Amino acid sequence: MGEFKQWVGAVAVTATNLASSNHMMREIDLILALLVVVACLSLLARRIRIPHPILLVIGGLILGLVPGLPRIHLDPQLVLLIFLPPLLYPAALFTSWRDFRANLRPILWLAVGLVLFTTVATAWLAHALIGLPWATAFVLGAIISPPDAVAATAIIERLRVPRRIVAILEGESLVNDAASFTAFRFAVAAVMTGAFSIADASLKFLVVGIGGIVVGLGAGWIFTFIQRRLDDPPVQTTLSLLMPFATYLAAEALGVSGILAVVIAGLYIGWRSPEVVSSRMRLQAYPVWEMVVFILNGLIFILIGLQLPEVREALSGQSILASIWSALLVVIGVILIRIVWVFAVTYLPRLMSRKFRKRNPYPPWRGVALVAWIGMRGADSLIAALALPLWINNGSPFPDRDLIFFLTFSVILGTLVLQGLSLSSIIRWLGVVDDGSLEREERGARLKANQAALVRVNEISESRSLRPDTVHRLRAEYEDRIRQLEIETPEPGDHEGGLFSSEYEELAHEALMTERKAILQLRNERVINDDVLRRIQRDIDFAEARLKRPGNHPS
Repeated sequence: MGEFKQWVGAVAVTATNLASSNHMMREIDLILALLVVVACLSLLARRIRIPHPILLVIGGLILGLVPGLPRIHLDPQLVLLIFLPPLLYPAALFTSWRDFRANLRPILWLAVGLVLFTTVATAWLAHALIGLPWATAFVLGAIISPPDAVAATAIIERLRVPRRIVAILEGESLVNDAASFTAFRFAVAAVMTGAFSIADASLKFLVVGIGGIVVGLGAGWIFTFIQRRLDDPPVQTTLSLLMPFATYLAAEALGVSGILAVVIAGLYIGWRSPEVVSSRMRLQAYPVWEMVVFILNGLIFILIGLQLPEVREALSGQSILASIWSALLVVIGVILIRIVWVFAVTYLPRLMSRKFRKRNPYPPWRGVALVAWIGMRGADSLIAALALPLWINNGSPFPDRDLIFFLTFSVILGTLVLQGLSLSSIIRWLGVVDDGSLEREERGARLKANQAALVRVNEISESRSLRPDTVHRLRAEYEDRIRQLEIETPEPGDHEGGLFSSEYEELAHEALMTERKAILQLRNERVINDDVLRRIQRDIDFAEARLKRPGNHPS
């Protein structure tokens, strides 16, 4: 009898393990299916010239309506850890520190000032027009206060707007998460305990922010110290992928802002990496990060759309018309709040102070209007809404939790679709165009670098006994590059030109294509093996990457 019980127990354990294994396999299958959908929708978005975050959210909404599709319940803490650090870190890593520092004032006005202003203004709007209690109204304001870094970057990267506007928007998106999540924690704590102190909250805000900066600088210094002593690209790339997670977890364990720590670490490493990272590491790590960002971007936006069933549950038992009206009020309010704030902080200080106006002349209103319009919400707000507790300290349900979730989802969808789809038309209507400063800087830097290299080649040839044909060949290459950079100067206002003329690029591209066909034919005829093919093909690929071929300009 005992043996029979043991056998039954073993069978039960095996069945449980199999069920668990089958459940895990279904989840893996679902993730793989979503990745296929992300790839297909991204290709479709490129073809129909729609920002891919918008199409992915709409695709997720449609999938959410499919009957029988497995429900996806997002663990907020897990989503926060998996998505935000590896998305914010490369954004900070590739941010221009010079541009960030030059635009620090408007960035802080948007990333900190606007976040707090939006939190308060939205709370007043929700309390006065929707009837939310003050405490939960502040929670809603904190949740929807930050424009999303991923959404903003993914949409503006395909539009040719002035570099300063891009730098301000990217800088805002990097820093505002720390302010918004800190405000969110204080607002939730006030609801949970029923008590709130502005003095204590302000002090904690400073401690959390300064602590995050210190942890980020320390993590960045340690990482660069290690990278300087390594010359193993696979290991270095692995450490680079682990870096944002380690920084975030360390900061959160110390009770400071993990998001701000990741951003500061990324900025520090981005400034130091050209000095401490080898070219082999850069060539291998950049494509890896590009793939990681693409996958995470796609998944987070399609997961936003897939939360539709959760939204429908939040609406159960409530008037649909009243809920939609409340959502419209909040969406319009959030958009107007940003517009009012951006124009106010841009022009009021200049109107009130002649000294400030002299140091900082009035910027063109069209650029200010564009910054005011770009305020899409995304994953940050969704994660915060999902992170709301179910119960407060006295055992009661968290007040208006379902309504807050519905309003958050509405703001994300409304701002992404309305502002994202209208950006191209708004830019054309405003007449905001790229001034070509980045291309001029690149051309000038390449010219100086090639001139310096040519001087060095001449110095070495005079001081050493080298073969004349070797020196002549290298000197001819640099002289040809310098001629191209000096002669092929684009006309003012022509920002479609590359570093070389379109004729040169087209001819060089055709020549490279011929090279590629020739080595492929040699491989197919078994004259060379695949290893030789890949070596030569790699060199051709690098040469092709230097060309900006017709038809490949950002749309």
